[in-house]
Amino acid sequence: MSSRSRMSRQLLAMTWRDAFFASWPVEPSTVAPTLPEGVAVDTDEEGRAWLSVVGFVMDDIRPRFVPFGLSFPELNLRTYVRHGDQSGVYFYNLDAEDRLGVPIARRLFRLPYYRAEMDVTERDGSIHFESHRTHEGVPTADFEATIEPRGSPGPADPGSTEAFLVENYCFFAAGRGRLYRGDIDHGPWAVQPADLTVRENTLFEAAGFDQPPGDPLVQFSPGVEVTAGRLRRAERSL
Repeated sequence: MSSRSRMSRQLLAMTWRDAFFASWPVEPSTVAPTLPEGVAVDTDEEGRAWLSVVGFVMDDIRPRFVPFGLSFPELNLRTYVRHGDQSGVYFYNLDAEDRLGVPIARRLFRLPYYRAEMDVTERDGSIHFESHRTHEGVPTADFEATIEPRGSPGPADPGSTEAFLVENYCFFAAGRGRLYRGDIDHGPWAVQPADLTVRENTLFEAAGFDQPPGDPLVQFSPGVEVTAGRLRRAERSL
């Protein structure tokens, strides 16, 4: 599909800024039982599945061609999946500090958006990210960490694990016995290595996972301009 065709189907425009990706390799068997029917675990070239904690500020979210919009932080836990020959992302949660936007996003995109109290601050080049889930009826989850970028941002090498973890242009969601697909469009992420100091992280526990062992692969990006398309039904067959 051409870039022009994708753009004609876009619903929202926004900027994702001050983004970090903290990713832990796991066995595919860790992820597979948690996925809805119709998608399978996607793995990197070494056969590893991944669980990623991703935080950023969703800035100036608006319908396309509207000159102003909402801004709020988001924190998600996700993995990487395939549906046929299409790779994408599957979310276990998307915590957000927006009381109005969360219920709209849950209906519009059928994603597990949860309300949270969040704070993102920048000081001396480091980002402090803090989140406390307040959504009723779901497990609570807390996250607090400092991200310290190193080096200069640039595109991830094609075919690398770094690219596998950040260059994803669709997501899959399940609801009412159906599988859905949403498409996003943006230029390549400009990423750089980063140090992550975690003070608290209960996102894995809240999603039913054990904390993965070892240190994560951490990437940071100043941001990217994004457009998001309408949700559509995906075929069940793989």
